[in-house]
Amino acid sequence: MKFARISFIIFLVCFYKISSAQTDSSNLIQIAADTIKADDTSSLFIASISIYGNNKTKNFIIEREIPFKQGDYVAAKDIQKKLETAKEQLINTSLFLDVSVFIQNRYGQFVFITVYLKERWYIFPLPYFSLVDKNINTWWVTYNHSLKRANYGIKFLHNNISGRNDKFTLWLITGYTRQISLKYERPYFDAKLQNGYNIYFNYTQQHELNYATSLSKQQFFKPDSSFFVRHGIIAQADYVYRPALRTRHIFSVGFTTENLSDTIIKLNPNYLPVGKTKVAFPLFGYTLQYFHADYNAYPTKGFLGQAAFSYRGSFNSGINLTQLQLISSYTIPVLPKTQIQFKEGAILDLPFNQPFYNKKMFGYGGIFMRGYEYYVIDGVAGFVERTTVQHQLLQFNLNLKSEKQELDLPLTFYGKIFGDVGYAYDKNAGNSLLNNKLIHSWGFGFDLITFYDIVFKFDYSFNQLGQSGLFIHVRTDF
Repeated sequence: MKFARISFIIFLVCFYKISSAQTDSSNLIQIAADTIKADDTSSLFIASISIYGNNKTKNFIIEREIPFKQGDYVAAKDIQKKLETAKEQLINTSLFLDVSVFIQNRYGQFVFITVYLKERWYIFPLPYFSLVDKNINTWWVTYNHSLKRANYGIKFLHNNISGRNDKFTLWLITGYTRQISLKYERPYFDAKLQNGYNIYFNYTQQHELNYATSLSKQQFFKPDSSFFVRHGIIAQADYVYRPALRTRHIFSVGFTTENLSDTIIKLNPNYLPVGKTKVAFPLFGYTLQYFHADYNAYPTKGFLGQAAFSYRGSFNSGINLTQLQLISSYTIPVLPKTQIQFKEGAILDLPFNQPFYNKKMFGYGGIFMRGYEYYVIDGVAGFVERTTVQHQLLQFNLNLKSEKQELDLPLTFYGKIFGDVGYAYDKNAGNSLLNNKLIHSWGFGFDLITFYDIVFKFDYSFNQLGQSGLFIHVRTDF
């Protein structure tokens, strides 16, 4: 009986493979999923997983994201949920423009799974242009949209070098800031696909430096000549352990050097510890990530969370910083095409007595509050809570045609209303407008999501200082 069962499975798989080989992958359709009832108590045998459309990406990288493998038994009532999970996981690799995962055939308890993919472009040798200010509004209003406050150069990305979802990035930037940046990310180097690593190096020279904060706004120093006021080097290596589908553990070790102009220390003696102009110190860190959302770049359901613990410092440098950072996002569907999202960020620095170099908390490009884009908030402990109700208004594909090719550009528009609340503690707050008090803001706007995870956010915000305005962000992570 066992031999007959194995023979029958082999026959089914061979028959299915032969029939599938004669089918154009672009015409694959689901023909059996609807036959499985939600209250079905039987188990299904995954007889085959066929993958189409991955010209570059290795099959085992795709199979790593699927919550079952060939030869597994899956409860019939769970199969649809697992297919949806597989699709979400594959979309969130950022390797594919489109993903379909479905049952193509079923023979009794034997099911044949098809994965159909449309790969992204992976190589981007792009001209680089970026504003040095923390957001578009600050550049446009505060600095009169001067193109002198811009960086330009070349940004080369290869997002799938070997077909193993490994990424290489090279930045060669000049202009307002000079920067050479290299990064290589290898998610897996072992047969079990659980262990990976990242390597990062950055060298920066700056003509201008934010040396202090006054009235919750950045104060900059720029010499009349082309002299660089800051030279910095960061080198870092990460070991990444991913034991399961949704969880990553990242262990980091790095080294940082800072070399500043004497003028910076004269303007702010507390910029670095005890009036130093040069420091060099190591970094040790651990980060826990958990991703369980339908689309990480713009979730409409699910949870995203990250907890990071790090230590920076050495006896000779005077730097002594232990930091805990928490970031989470929980999105709950409440109506068709409508969700409410709760997003939190919190930072704790120890000890509380820190130089200015270590007190850049909210509004420096990471965690920020909407409505306070013209301000920054220094501190050693604080939190931000952001609540957003978002509703999908419109979704369509913009078809772009040329003589040689045709491109469908997906566009999705969301309307939203939101409210933010936050608090930042600074032992030496000085003349800050926003420290050591509960602050809040609210507003409305819309978001535009298009391909390659690009998100444009247009927010009209009101803050408790009596100010309002339109603020624009591009792919804001927090």
